[in-house]
Amino acid sequence: MLTTFILAAGNGIPKEVPYVVDPIGHLAVLLGILAIIFLIANDKKFGKIFKIVPALVFCYFVPTAFSAANIIPVKSDLYEFVFHFVLPSSLFLLTLNLDLKGIVRLGPKAGCMLLAGTAGVVIGAPIAVYIWQSQLPESGHLPLAYLAGSWIGGGANAGALQKSFGVQDVGPIVVIDVLVANVWMAGLLYFAAKPHVIDRWLGGDTTAIKDLEKRLEDYHATTARHPTVGDMLTMLALAFGATWIGHELSLWLIKKPWFADHTDYVGAFAWKVMIVTALGVAASFTKARSLEGAGASKVGSVMIYLLVACIGAGADFAGLADAKGYLLIGATWMLIHITVLLVVAKVIRAPFFFVAVGSKANIGGAASAPVVASAFNPVLAPVGALLAIAGYVLGTPAGIAAVRLMSAVLGK
Repeated sequence: MLTTFILAAGNGIPKEVPYVVDPIGHLAVLLGILAIIFLIANDKKFGKIFKIVPALVFCYFVPTAFSAANIIPVKSDLYEFVFHFVLPSSLFLLTLNLDLKGIVRLGPKAGCMLLAGTAGVVIGAPIAVYIWQSQLPESGHLPLAYLAGSWIGGGANAGALQKSFGVQDVGPIVVIDVLVANVWMAGLLYFAAKPHVIDRWLGGDTTAIKDLEKRLEDYHATTARHPTVGDMLTMLALAFGATWIGHELSLWLIKKPWFADHTDYVGAFAWKVMIVTALGVAASFTKARSLEGAGASKVGSVMIYLLVACIGAGADFAGLADAKGYLLIGATWMLIHITVLLVVAKVIRAPFFFVAVGSKANIGGAASAPVVASAFNPVLAPVGALLAIAGYVLGTPAGIAAVRLMSAVLGK
C-alpha cells in the first residue's frame, strides 16, 4: 500500500487522465484546498460566508468539484490510505480525551436513535420499491441488497449482502449510494453548525451533551500547553502505532475459523476500528491523556478534515443516467429513513446530535459517523465511533430483513 501510494504515478495511466496524476499531488491539492478554506474562514471580511455555510461543507464539496473537473481523480491510492490508516489514527487521538462517565450520562436516547435509523432503512426498503416498482431496471431489486448493507453498517456489510444474494453488477447501485448518502451527509454537516435550529423543533434536551462538551473542554483548558516536537512525535507514534496494531490484529483475526465465519457481519476494517478505539479508550486512563493539552484532538481533527476532503473527491456522480429507477428508489428510501429518525426524535425529545450520529452510524459507519459527530464538536467524535461499531453488528441481519421485505412486496 505505501509503495503504491508513493510510486503509483505513471503506472497503467488511462487515456483520460486527471491533471494531477501522482497521489502525492492529490495530497498537496487537498491540503491546499483545506488550508485556503480555513484561511478564508478566519478572515474578518470573507469569513462571514461561513456563518451561512459551515466550512466543513466546503471541505466536502470543493474537492468534489475538483474531481468532477478532472483536476484530481475520483479514485486514488491516497483516498484508500487515508480511509484505512489516517481515519483510525484520528479516532485514537480524538479518543484520548474520552470521558466514559460523561458518555454514559448521555443516556439511552443515543442507542434509540441508532435503532431508529436501522428501522428507517429496513422499513424504507419495501415502501420505496413498492412505490417505484414500475421503474425497476431489468436487473430487478436484488442489486439493492448492496445498498441495504451499505446503509446499515457500511462497506463490509454491503459486500456480505452482495455475496449472500449472488449479485454480480452493483455499479449503478454504488453510484446511487454515493449520491444519495453524500447529499444527506452534506445536509447533516450544514446543520451540525447550527443544531439549535432543529433542536428547537424537536424539543431535544441537550443538557447531557453540553455537560460532556464542557467537561472535555475544561480538561483541555487545564492541561493546555505549547506542544513540543516531542509531543507531536509522540502523538503520531501512538496514533499510527495503534492503527498498525489494529490493522495487523484485524488481518490475523479474520483468518481464524470463528472470526472468518462471521466476517459477513464484521469485516476486517470494522475489527480495526474496534481495536484502535479500544486502545484509545485504554490510553485515556494513562498519562497519554495529557497529550490532549498539547493538541491531540486538533491533530485528530486535521486528519478528519483530510478524510472529509478525500470522501468529497471520491464522490463520483457519473452514470446516473443508467440508474434512474434506482435513484428514485434510493432517494425515497433515504427520505423514509430521515422521517423515521425525526419522528422518533420528536417523540422521545432526542437532540439533533443523536439524530445525525444515529443516522451516520448506519449510513456510512465508522467512515462518517465520527466525522459528523466532530462537526458538532471534535470532542464528540468518540461517540460517533462507538455507535458506528454497533451499526456494523446490526448491518448484515437487518440488511437481509430489508431485502426479504422488498421481495415480499414484489411477490417474489
